[in-house]
Amino acid sequence: MKILEKQIYHLFFLAVLLLGVSAAARGDALIGSFWGIPTRTWLWLSILLPVIHQIYVLICWRAELYYQTLSRTLGDHAFHLWGAGFMVLFLARPVLITGLAFANQGTFELPLWLAWTLSAVFLGLILYLSYSVLRFFGIQRALGQDHFQPREFRNQPLIQRGIFNWSSNPMYRFGFLGLWIPGLLLLSRSALIAALFNHLYIWVHYYFTELPDMKHIYGMD
Repeated sequence: MKILEKQIYHLFFLAVLLLGVSAAARGDALIGSFWGIPTRTWLWLSILLPVIHQIYVLICWRAELYYQTLSRTLGDHAFHLWGAGFMVLFLARPVLITGLAFANQGTFELPLWLAWTLSAVFLGLILYLSYSVLRFFGIQRALGQDHFQPREFRNQPLIQRGIFNWSSNPMYRFGFLGLWIPGLLLLSRSALIAALFNHLYIWVHYYFTELPDMKHIYGMD
């Protein structure tokens, strides 16, 4: 079944990452609360959400790519409804990590000047990435429109302008730096653990979901 291609590797690396979070989330990483919700709850919500998000992407992308399930079920609204669900889950990631950072603030030792400098650098990269996506790549393509229209995208060239000129995958390399900013600014150990999980886990998605799909769409098999 094509939907499950390479997903045994996905599950293996997800298990490794979850064990890593469990090992790291001790002591100061569990201190505090925000809005009456303890840090432990914020942390595991921040871990659970990307798992739900990436499984949502896996199922929707491959169901559409190989079986046109969304298009047959939702018609002309398929891509827009898919995109709305994607954006809700995507935007919820920084919201949860910010809540986690407030709950667990002041638990990570780092000079403030360095935390602010790193945050500013990360923000600059994110702004440049956002400009490059909007100007050269397009939001629809970033949302996986090639899974809905593989024939139209099959012969399109790779984008090599803006930030795409000096990084082959800037959205995963730099886009997820934004999740580190709340933990840096509020010096939250737990928020930094969650950011690291998010950043590593997106590469699991890339190697075992997106890359195999790209090989199929663009004839790289």
